[in-house]
Amino acid sequence: MTGFINPRDAALALLSGGHSLTRRAGSFLGQCVVDATPLSIAQAAWLSTLLERAGLPPMQEDVDNG
Repeated sequence: MTGFINPRDAALALLSGGHSLTRRAGSFLGQCVVDATPLSIAQAAWLSTLLERAGLPPMQEDVDNG
């Protein structure tokens, strides 16, 4: 997989993958699943960090921007 296309798919992978998450991270990821509002720069960075820590592929735009 080259990267997640949208935050919802990335959040679902983190939530369903049995990864160790804090309550705050779980709440944030739940919001990503149900709310299609674009992420702020800080939120996108946090999602990228969570993906990296879990050993999952990054967001597609992170792959494209290299």
